[in-house]
Amino acid sequence: MIGILDYGMGNLRSVQKALEHIGFAAVISGERRILDGCDKLILPGVGSFAAGMKEMERFGLSAYIKERAADTKILGICLGMQFLLERSFEDGETQGLGFIRGSVVRFSEGKIPQIGWNAVTDLKTPLFTGIAEGTRFYFVHSYRADSPDEYAAAKTEYYVTYPSAVWSGNVYGVQFHPEKSGEAGLKLLANFCNM
Repeated sequence: MIGILDYGMGNLRSVQKALEHIGFAAVISGERRILDGCDKLILPGVGSFAAGMKEMERFGLSAYIKERAADTKILGICLGMQFLLERSFEDGETQGLGFIRGSVVRFSEGKIPQIGWNAVTDLKTPLFTGIAEGTRFYFVHSYRADSPDEYAAAKTEYYVTYPSAVWSGNVYGVQFHPEKSGEAGLKLLANFCNM
């Protein structure tokens, strides 16, 4: 069973439908007693960093994610990936979960937000098994990760080259939306579920 963390923000049902499409049972919940029975956790997210962290704190999920990361694979998607970093400068400075060193910063060039398909390169970790260099995924974001190379599981160029996937220990994150990225996105989700 895959647990999709519900803190009141995010594309929860579309992630659940994508997982069911590839044969994995998934439950949407913010309750520990339900999430405790899940083998892996997915942290989706759409919206602002500050509002999202406030809601996660209110649901008690920030502490829960930190506890589970010791022995459970966790995947952050879009804003969920950004939560994995130390801090964000969206709507002032807000502390993140701190799994990944670095900050979430606004793009300073180009059309903002970045919306659409873009290539993902420098692929590392089993998350990208069977996915070719330069495969295109679907992005929608105005803020990006600014973190050391050692945490980059993949990179993307949008006026600057930035980590579009991150990783540390049991924790993985992708800035793009695998659930909206066709076959490549489904392959990535399957790789995560099969880890």
